[in-house]
Amino acid sequence: MRIAFMGTPDFAVPTLDALVAAGHQVVAAYSQPPRPAGRGKALQPSPVQRRAEALGIEVRTPLSLKGDEEKAAFAALDLDVAVVAAYGLILPRAILAAPRLGCLNVHGSLLPRWRGAAPVQRAILAGDAITGVTVMEMEAGLDTGPMRATIETTIDGKTAGMLTDELAADGAALMVRVLADPAAHPAILQPEDGVTYARKIEKAEARIDFTDATSAERQVRAFNPAPGAFFELGGERVRILAASVEPGSGVPGTIVDDALGIACATGILRPLLVQRAGKAAMTPAELLRGYRIPAGTRLG
Repeated sequence: MRIAFMGTPDFAVPTLDALVAAGHQVVAAYSQPPRPAGRGKALQPSPVQRRAEALGIEVRTPLSLKGDEEKAAFAALDLDVAVVAAYGLILPRAILAAPRLGCLNVHGSLLPRWRGAAPVQRAILAGDAITGVTVMEMEAGLDTGPMRATIETTIDGKTAGMLTDELAADGAALMVRVLADPAAHPAILQPEDGVTYARKIEKAEARIDFTDATSAERQVRAFNPAPGAFFELGGERVRILAASVEPGSGVPGTIVDDALGIACATGILRPLLVQRAGKAAMTPAELLRGYRIPAGTRLG
């Protein structure tokens, strides 16, 4: 097929690679414009832009697709289909209607659960046992379009980074399967029951809430690798990258032993891997060799 690919982060790259490997003609790749990053704040192209350029695909990075000129340029591509994966820009109706088969999206949840910007993190935070990926037809609503196919997977203690990588690979394979035989994957309307919204993650949510150890451990996994679940001590933020839950209780946020066990109102959060600002990840034992945090210390 003659395809335009539209995506921005690492999650989208496997789908782009899969389309090319399957022999489709990817005539253009749309991605969000380069953004300042790093200490020097130099403009950095997105992962999709870098990959598309390496594959010799024309890259377009408009700030918006609402203008008549951008709409005309898109229509001129004469597409069979547009494939979208975490693009990050709103697609106007004229863009959605331009390809003969419309726009198909790879979404990282089992719709209609977790429509929106952060489905992987929200599924982990909610304690969902199962999630997955959906290939859906795009329409004007937020992830409301008919579904073409889904793949399920268990969350089972995975971090957001692990789960995102898994769903990216599953979504790429699923999209190729749908495009190989669209008639075998008819559009099915999303059910009206079970709709939830995965609002964007705010950095303030990464501060660990020590009310419940099970929920705190979910924060640790949901915010790994970014923005990183943390507590504060002496004005310094310390990230917890991995943790387990143990029986017990105490004053929330209080260190209960010499191995960095943290009391919650329900349960004990046991950090397994931590990271100080500007330092490499380390075990609690390694942290405590040079950073004394005695029992009874209250964390912020």
